[in-house]
Amino acid sequence: METAEFLQTLETEGRLLAAAAEEAGTDAKVPTCPEWHVRDLLRHTGAVHRWAASYVAERHTERRPLGEVPADLDGAELVAWYRDSHRLLVGTLADAAPDVECWFFLPAPSPLAFWTRRQAHETTVHRFDAESARGAGITAVAPDFATDGIDELLRGFHARSRSRVRTDEPRVLRVRTDDTDAVWTVRLSSEPPVTTRGATAEAECELSGTAEQLYLALWNRAPLPSVTGDQALAALWRETSGI
Repeated sequence: METAEFLQTLETEGRLLAAAAEEAGTDAKVPTCPEWHVRDLLRHTGAVHRWAASYVAERHTERRPLGEVPADLDGAELVAWYRDSHRLLVGTLADAAPDVECWFFLPAPSPLAFWTRRQAHETTVHRFDAESARGAGITAVAPDFATDGIDELLRGFHARSRSRVRTDEPRVLRVRTDDTDAVWTVRLSSEPPVTTRGATAEAECELSGTAEQLYLALWNRAPLPSVTGDQALAALWRETSGI
């Protein structure tokens, strides 16, 4: 997917998130994040939007802490603050020079490509949270976008040293989508997982389903759609893969 496509997805998903949060109400519980109410979801996602925008707008070259969340805002005022945060992010990314230099934390063609892609997925996952809190009308995730999100998670987030998915002995996990022909081979060990595209080794366990099902499941928003092989390996993933 191109950066312009991620930007369009980010714009759409943020609008859907705000609408779902407004309909659910800020007191509503978020079933996909049991410790959160909708107000927590809005504060978190809005703060992340502003944090991400600051790197691109101000060209920071080192990691910075997340900004203050508006603990004094709630209800309609909090929803409005989230909408402002989303508009700020979308506008910043849309207006940025393609060669803007700033800090980013996963492999990407450029900082702008990274932040647009990352925030598109961040917002989509949390849009699903908001719609789950509303209780009806879950928006589908397009297969190509979901496939990209699986790739970002497996080959980006879980390649980092902070991934907690470890095994005492080398193990191999397969992830396969039914509707996009995408396949990943995840090699587990006492080091961070190493993931390659394709069926590059014999796997002891395979997770499969549509790209959307796997996207939501691997981000711990839904059950794993299908598991074949060693069920304990799938359970290990579920228990240790939270980001």
